[in-house]
Amino acid sequence: MHDINSIVSVYETPVDGVGGVNELRNAGFEMTNLSTVAREHQNDEHVIGYCNPGSGGTKYWGKVAAFWGELSTLLTGVGFLLLPGVGPVLMAGPVVGAVVAGLEGAGANRSFGALGAAFRNLGIPREAILRYESEVSGGRFLLIAHGTAGELIHAKEVLHKTRPAELNLHFAEEMAQAGRKA
Repeated sequence: MHDINSIVSVYETPVDGVGGVNELRNAGFEMTNLSTVAREHQNDEHVIGYCNPGSGGTKYWGKVAAFWGELSTLLTGVGFLLLPGVGPVLMAGPVVGAVVAGLEGAGANRSFGALGAAFRNLGIPREAILRYESEVSGGRFLLIAHGTAGELIHAKEVLHKTRPAELNLHFAEEMAQAGRKA
């Protein structure tokens, strides 16, 4: 899966990140190619929980429940995991399947934790993985889009308007060249 082109947009909060999701949707970007990752901040006073009780849709309780409720209607696949070193993490989109593959030890990414292996499977180069894991640990929201180089260059123009803290393109060809140098 390392032949995937990706763009990663880092936002200070999940609420800031919803602007990026909505702008990409309004620009016609394929929603099935979007992933989101954010840490849920533990609070001894509130329940943190996630379930899918069947046809009733996804239910989530936590600090940003309204945001995740809205996001679960836009993106496919929602997950809530407690990750060592990171804490409770909410995610949506293709990253959920990539985390599951990482937990099952799929591929050559066993040297990473579950989240790092998922990032690697989604086209994120090795040198950026620790930085993105650190961003999630620090409470920031990641929006990851996948597509052709042209789609992602357009996505970068759209996302730039939402003023993310960080915005990075990762092209599969760059990863292939890095792999040949290693």
